[in-house]
Amino acid sequence: MPAYGFAHLRSRRNHSDVIEYLERIQATLEPFAGRFVIHGSPAEVVEGTWPGSMVLIEFPGLAGARAWYDSPAYRAILSLRTDHIDGDVLLIEGVGPNYDPAERAHTLRTEAGRASRSTT
Repeated sequence: MPAYGFAHLRSRRNHSDVIEYLERIQATLEPFAGRFVIHGSPAEVVEGTWPGSMVLIEFPGLAGARAWYDSPAYRAILSLRTDHIDGDVLLIEGVGPNYDPAERAHTLRTEAGRASRSTT
């Protein structure tokens, strides 16, 4: 199942360290089959607000995403970004090709029913 590295970057400084980070990050992704899906493209905000930009990197699985983030090669360049850009980064597993949100709704409805019965 695919997994993603997601970053919400709220500030952006075009510091030489950030440029070096951009020049070096692809080489850290390749051993883990990581690839950029979204990389700072302008967003069309249709609900709410979105201060900053988004980065989305896809990996074949969550273990690979974790291994990339913890790899010596990525750790060697991480501060080039974090010293100059504020943001949040998370690793998250995606859904498979047969994902059905109605099944998720059923699970939530069942859990809610159990919770209401336990409080009465």
